[in-house]
Amino acid sequence: MDRQTLLSIAKSIRAIAKSIRASAKSIRAQISPIHPKGYPFVGGFALASLIFFWIWTPLGWIGTLLTIWCALFFRNPARVTPVREGLVVSPADGRVSMIAPVVPPAELELGELPMVRISIFMSVFNCHVNRSPVAGKIERIVYRPGKFINADLDKASEDNERNALVISTPNNGLIGVVQIAGLVARRIVTFVHDGQTIETGERFGLIRFGSRCDVYLPEGTPLLVSEGQTAIAGETVLADFQLGEGARTFRSN
Repeated sequence: MDRQTLLSIAKSIRAIAKSIRASAKSIRAQISPIHPKGYPFVGGFALASLIFFWIWTPLGWIGTLLTIWCALFFRNPARVTPVREGLVVSPADGRVSMIAPVVPPAELELGELPMVRISIFMSVFNCHVNRSPVAGKIERIVYRPGKFINADLDKASEDNERNALVISTPNNGLIGVVQIAGLVARRIVTFVHDGQTIETGERFGLIRFGSRCDVYLPEGTPLLVSEGQTAIAGETVLADFQLGEGARTFRSN
């Protein structure tokens, strides 16, 4: 084989290697990192899968699929949050399951008059890292034990295990956000503490596995979402205190 042929082969190999590196970089950019709180669970699923393979190969493949699901459940993607005074963003990924005037839970200490409650239901396939809907100071955090009924039901707001944050905003008063456990969820995790200043879209907790987030806003707040809409935590704008337009209407396509 002459020198020219060897150089041509080497050039082709370098081109292939460059293409593989570029493809790997592109794939890594599309894969969300796992939240550190999920490492023990993903590791546990992976270890169980290895044991299942030793017992019976088909069982091992089922374990592998569950391991992939667990990794996806604890994904912790970066989000691009709109930042402007008056905006309220979604605290959770999921479906807007209910919008209604409701008296907030007593532990929020937000009074006995109805507030606008926006409920976002998270299935076991949604990302479960929760983000602050507004910027402000965390006035209090209150945990309440409770039941584990379907989080998509209205009574879950009062009956289920939950963790509530009350955030004081500079110009729009107090906002309540409540993490609610569901049928499968058995652990609510909070990353913040009383008195802490928090930014819009900042991570404040997560729920394992399948649950709901409620946001309580003052009556009359201009809303920008509808029931049945899919929300993205830290990105979807739920409401705008400074909105000057009239009430929006929605249709399903």
